Amino acid sequence: MRTLLADFRYALRVLSRAPSFAVAVIAVLALGIGANTAIFSIVNAVLLRPLPFEDPDRLVRLFHEPPQAAFPGIHRFSVSPANFYDWKRGAGLFEGMAIYRFRQFTLVGSGNAETVVAGAVGSDFFQVVRARPMLGRVFLAEEDTPARGHIVILSNGFWKSHLGGAPDAVGRTLPLDGEAYTIVGVMPAGFSVASWGVTARDLWVPLAYKDAERAVRDNHNAQVIARLKPGVGAAQAQSEMDVISTRLEREYPQANAGWGATVIPLQELIVGDIRMSLVMLLAAVALVLLIACANVGNLLLARAIGRRKEIAIRSALGAGRARVFQQLLIESLVLAMAGGAAGQRFARASLAAGAKLLSHQVPRADEIAIDARVLLFVVGASFLTALLAGALPAIRAGRSDLNDALKEGGRSDAGAAGIRTRRLLIVCEVALSVVLLMGAGVMLRSLLALRNVDAGFDPRNVLTLHVALPQTRYATPAQISTFFDTALQRLRVLPGVQTAGAIDDLPSQGGSVQPVVIEGKTELLPRDQPTVEVRKIMPGYLRAMAIPVLRGRDVADSDVEVLLVSRAAAKLLWGDADPVGRRATLPLQSKTVSKEVVGIVGDVKQGELSAPAAATVYEYTSERNWNSLSLVLRTSVPPLSLAQSAAAVVRAIDPQQPVEDIRSMQDVLDETLTSQRFSALLLALFASVALVLASVGIYSVLSYIVRGRSREIGIRTALGARTGDVVRLIVFEGMTPAVIGIAAGAVAALGAARILEKLVFGVSPSDPLTLAVVAGTLAIVALMASLVPAYRASRLDPLEVLRAS
Repeated sequence: MRTLLADFRYALRVLSRAPSFAVAVIAVLALGIGANTAIFSIVNAVLLRPLPFEDPDRLVRLFHEPPQAAFPGIHRFSVSPANFYDWKRGAGLFEGMAIYRFRQFTLVGSGNAETVVAGAVGSDFFQVVRARPMLGRVFLAEEDTPARGHIVILSNGFWKSHLGGAPDAVGRTLPLDGEAYTIVGVMPAGFSVASWGVTARDLWVPLAYKDAERAVRDNHNAQVIARLKPGVGAAQAQSEMDVISTRLEREYPQANAGWGATVIPLQELIVGDIRMSLVMLLAAVALVLLIACANVGNLLLARAIGRRKEIAIRSALGAGRARVFQQLLIESLVLAMAGGAAGQRFARASLAAGAKLLSHQVPRADEIAIDARVLLFVVGASFLTALLAGALPAIRAGRSDLNDALKEGGRSDAGAAGIRTRRLLIVCEVALSVVLLMGAGVMLRSLLALRNVDAGFDPRNVLTLHVALPQTRYATPAQISTFFDTALQRLRVLPGVQTAGAIDDLPSQGGSVQPVVIEGKTELLPRDQPTVEVRKIMPGYLRAMAIPVLRGRDVADSDVEVLLVSRAAAKLLWGDADPVGRRATLPLQSKTVSKEVVGIVGDVKQGELSAPAAATVYEYTSERNWNSLSLVLRTSVPPLSLAQSAAAVVRAIDPQQPVEDIRSMQDVLDETLTSQRFSALLLALFASVALVLASVGIYSVLSYIVRGRSREIGIRTALGARTGDVVRLIVFEGMTPAVIGIAAGAVAALGAARILEKLVFGVSPSDPLTLAVVAGTLAIVALMASLVPAYRASRLDPLEVLRAS
């Protein structure tokens, strides 16, 4: 121990005598360790840290699995109320099940009206989650009825922002949709998990189904959370749900034929597709650390070889190779620990600066923090870095020839072995940089392809705003229709507005999927009945979104019950026949109301931009009970410049009506690309760092070679070598390991391409054009890094060099 302490003190003295060297090494290590710490902090919060509930591993979500013939590619579907209550009665491996939905209210207080979204939950929801209120109580079983459902539990954030954190909040009333709801509880801040929507609400109310609503079996619009019994796994629960689903299919074939159930752990569902992206980013940032280690290894090797004489003297005085190795490794450890401390600060600052970006792109982003596990990772990364960066230079220094090192006037180079070692490190740096640059290039091209994909409409110069009318004040279809008709009429005459329309769910935001029965055909069982995306629109929507009418006409105010079908829907439902003039029903809405098809329109991507355009049916009716619509305005001016005036039009009709989600359609589309943008930008950042480190590494190696071979260069110049010959010699020295690294990196990048297959769109993960650009970029960087040392070599005075030798 005394020897170790002495070595630490000596290392500090040695490094204090070379502050520029120490700062350079610590800066490179801080960059590598800091980037790894930042990404590991995200991985820790999203993948490793358990959810903030009691026994979170036992929480699972239950979904319907729809028939694939009717819903191809969809494996998770909302649950019908009647099936849920049958699941709850028939399942024995669950400690509890709870059903929930979402409900929108208008809150009118002392200021402007605002929309609040509540979780409408079954009475046992909080017992299943095992969440306890900080004030008051949770719902009772007898309160889950329409007659007693006017009670509310507040979120911690809502309690503080609207009631000032009043300790006597329980018992007060809250005006929701013009009706008084009694506050019975307040949840703690830790209950809200932003990535699980039902816990991230402003408030919660009882679901309060009527008896008729509980009996609905063919309309799937609810969500289910369940808690497994101790010792029961998800696979066992899945087997039980399969048995129950088979029984329900047999008992209710008209509603349940082909419908199954699926059990998914809550943690897995929250993480979702981000798991693959985070693992990829963790691997990418690990490559950055390896490149940093190679760079630092080069610096330490140069320093160790520069200290050959000192080391030789210590060896002559009795220090063995192990003792020399220990000393040099401890110097590396001191540098690595300092780099780790700086890297931890760098990671903390990076996470703070990127908090807003992360909140929109990573689940559980509000939980990202530097905790004990992350600090342990920093310590481990620092020790690993010290070993990777310091071991090779220490071994090389310990092998130095004692006699050669002690000779006065000997050559100042490190010998061929030292140069070969440094060239090998450059090969590794360049190869790793190729892998990172290839990944970043492919992800950026994929992001560009998604941004430029033809979604079936023109999002430019389009403003959207969402309006949800409260049922208490707009109870009849006539009231709802009058409001939206008036709003559109006034919006169309605003200066700068070319046309306006409305739809229930905007493209790329998902929406209702329903069966369609065409006239003259019998409704089939659910597993056989064709399904399509169904959207409710008002006249003017197609023009506002620039969706083309391919045949027939658009909907008009004078229409009563009409449909528009997309090209894909026409092909799916009528084949090659012309559907215009034909009739169809939407049986989930009404089995008797027949609607006439008046036109065929272009296909539109209603879901993910990377997915094919789905078959879509647009419906319009003169008497509408659609109380929640997005208004869409095509403008001749920047769309957001009309945001205030458009909202003012709505509030002029009803001053108590809130207007939500005022955005341009381009912003709506951009929000669907947040995950791809997050991965692409971070990969590009890491690749840029790798490129800089590789260029610095090549420069440092060549500078070292020029110093070590100055005597040889002087002799060559004295014997008649021209400037161009010297420049070519040094450039060749730099380009050789770079070209070998590019070739090795290209092979590695092509081998790793399979990892990106599920993450890219519109480009191959082994795209040859991207690989060629990456190789060319690295070659140019290597050439530029070689030219400065080559120029310096060409400027050496042979007389001065030979005299100094």
